[in-house]
Amino acid sequence: MRTRQPTTTLEDQPIPVRAKLAATWTSFMFLYAYVDILNFFTPGVVEEILDGKVFEFDLSQTFSTTALTLVAIPILMVVLSMTLPARVNRIANLVVALLYVPVTAFNVVGESWLYFYGLGIGLELILLALIVRYAWTWPRTAPSATMETRPDRETVRAQQQA
Repeated sequence: MRTRQPTTTLEDQPIPVRAKLAATWTSFMFLYAYVDILNFFTPGVVEEILDGKVFEFDLSQTFSTTALTLVAIPILMVVLSMTLPARVNRIANLVVALLYVPVTAFNVVGESWLYFYGLGIGLELILLALIVRYAWTWPRTAPSATMETRPDRETVRAQQQA
C-alpha cells in the first residue's frame, strides 16, 4: 500500500503593477527588435538597404533618428514603469501604449510576408493591450481615516482666531 505524500501548494505572490508594466514593455521590445532582425532574412530586404531604402523611405540621418526614437521610447518605458510616481506612471503607460498601437499596426502595410508580420505585430498589439489594461486597472488605495476626520480649513482658522 502506498502512502500519499502531502502535496504542497506553490505560493502565488501578487506581482506589483510596476513590475508587470516593465516586464511587458521588455517583452514588447524583444518582439519589436526581433521582427526587424528576422526581416533581414526576407529575400530582397538587404539589397534594398544596401541601395539606401527601407520600405519606402530613403536611408538618411532623419530616418535613423526617427527609427531610434521609435525604439528608444518603449526602451525608456521599461525604466519609467519602475521609477515614475504611480499617477504619472499610469498616465505615461496609457498614453505611450495607445500611441504605439497605430505605429505598430502601420508596420504591416505593404508587407508581402503576412504570416510573419501578422504574428509579430499581433503579439506586439496583445502586449500593448496588456499594458493599457495594467495601467487602466492600477489599484487605488482607499482614503485614510485621518483624512476623513481632519477638520476643514475654515474650522481650523476659526479655532486659531478664538
